[in-house]
Amino acid sequence: MSESSRCARTVIGQLLAQGVTDVVLAPGSRSAPLALCLDATARAGRLRLHVRVDERSAGFLALGLAKGSGRAVAVVTTSGTAVANLMPAVLEAHHAGVPLLVVSADRPSWLVGVGANQATDQGRLFDGFTRFTTRVAAAAPEASWRAFAARAVLLATGATGGRPGPAHLNLELPEPLIAEETEWAAVGAEPVVAEVIAEPVPVPLDGSRPTVVICGDASPAVGAAAVRLAEQAGWPLIAEPSSNARCGTHALATGRLLLATELAARIERVVVFGHPTLSRPVSALLARSDVELIVVGDGPDYPDPGWRAARVVAAVEAEAGSGDWLADWREADAARRTQVIDETRGGEQITGVELAAAVLAGVPADQVLCVGNSQPIRDLDLAPIGAETPLCYANRGLAGIDGTVSTAVGIALGSATPSTLLCGDLSLVHDLGALVIGPGEPRPQLRIVVADDAGGSIFATLEYGAPEFADAFERVFATPSGLDLAAVVAGYGVPVRRLRSISEVSAALAEPVIGLEVLVVDVDRTRRRELDRRV
Repeated sequence: MSESSRCARTVIGQLLAQGVTDVVLAPGSRSAPLALCLDATARAGRLRLHVRVDERSAGFLALGLAKGSGRAVAVVTTSGTAVANLMPAVLEAHHAGVPLLVVSADRPSWLVGVGANQATDQGRLFDGFTRFTTRVAAAAPEASWRAFAARAVLLATGATGGRPGPAHLNLELPEPLIAEETEWAAVGAEPVVAEVIAEPVPVPLDGSRPTVVICGDASPAVGAAAVRLAEQAGWPLIAEPSSNARCGTHALATGRLLLATELAARIERVVVFGHPTLSRPVSALLARSDVELIVVGDGPDYPDPGWRAARVVAAVEAEAGSGDWLADWREADAARRTQVIDETRGGEQITGVELAAAVLAGVPADQVLCVGNSQPIRDLDLAPIGAETPLCYANRGLAGIDGTVSTAVGIALGSATPSTLLCGDLSLVHDLGALVIGPGEPRPQLRIVVADDAGGSIFATLEYGAPEFADAFERVFATPSGLDLAAVVAGYGVPVRRLRSISEVSAALAEPVIGLEVLVVDVDRTRRRELDRRV
């Protein structure tokens, strides 16, 4: 057996021993030992293998699998530009705290920098964005292969006390890649176990001070902690859709809008959970010099965009306040919510806010909702608050639109739960390759609802959506694709329907999620700037 084959089998075996159950593979030559090992191990029922032809899509699929399953997920590529195509997913995993494992095949170090085919200094591609990076040399002792693989999972998952995030194993595999092997399945291994970190002691806070709880993009556990604190103290909660805290009696449907009212002037303290990035009013609040800012987090990269954090703590608790503070916010929220419904009712043409509310209402609490960035997540941020809501995921680490569909496919597969994705037309166009799922590959239970407003409507709400930029706006900001999305999706062999009314949308969402399907919904963009101004 070649050194490269033994190294590949050993590394994969150790990843499995550390709890990895899903691996995404993109095809290539230098990664052949890894590919053959993964195929044999999957056939033996020891892991679930996902094969994709595009590395960028593969990276986001692995990201979604990790989000949906709560476990580290590996993505395996060959050398060269294949590895570089993982950068967007690695960046998102870094900023969002997702345990993504990059396993890249490489030429041995003595072929780097001398003009050898498909050889570059790829071991340093992700410098600054990984929890752990190392070169795994097939020529090195076997014990190092196991140790590095175990360390990558431990550090990526935060098992040693750090924040989860990506790790990179760069396997230097010399030729011959394959010799006279008779057994390809991964080698069994014993796991390396990290000591469990004790639960932090909550810091007590005075419940009587006028305080608002902010929760940005967060895991279900962090979202639950934000809800618990708000209910414990009787404080209003402004929670983004992907905070997993936008539910119950203390969350506000129009919280970001209320920050422009006199209520905001009375705030003396803000307690922040998660990673808030969605709205300018929240960012402005976090930067106010007259507000005490307490950040609840467990890592060095805690959110403090206004450089105002007074305390950073691992956990907090508070006694209940008088109740009048919360009552004022709830009363204002109810009145503003009525205004939002009136202002965003589209009549014959559906508005984005209407569609987002319909999607949220149509996804059962025991299923999963994924939401795309740009305008859809902001529209969802104005939807009604329910007693219970589905788990909600978005790529808010860097808030890009790339990889949206691939991530949602991964979340649906990783959570093994029927899922719905709400995204814009440009997000779908950017990631159409995610619809290419080969025969025999695991297939998600995923419904994709596309708000088709022929371009990037969020830009209409920003400064350059003003009338004086009208001549340039369509071409350099809105960037309509000109595609008939229903026809394009059908060309990929995916069931698709075009819907033109809220009643049609609600009826379609009431149907069970079966396999992969796309609903293309016509949404009006012509009135977006005026609608946003009125809201």
